[in-house]
Amino acid sequence: MHAVVVKVTINDAEAGLSELREVVVPRVSQAPGFVTGHWTRKDNSGMSMMIFESEDAANAVTEQVRSSVPAGATLEDIEVREVVANA
Repeated sequence: MHAVVVKVTINDAEAGLSELREVVVPRVSQAPGFVTGHWTRKDNSGMSMMIFESEDAANAVTEQVRSSVPAGATLEDIEVREVVANA
């Protein structure tokens, strides 16, 4: 399995959260190979980790994420990492 880790700066919490819940989460959860995802925030910083069955599936989603960052957020970093353990 592979994880897509995304870090954003939240510029407009209300708009960003609305688009995240209504657009981003449903779209990502329908992506091929999706296993699970968690979206978090602390103050004006957001971080998500989405798990996919394969590296190819994770890489495909990174392009989708880059082109569909919610209007209330700024993409700071995105990377694909191998999942080496889970519980």
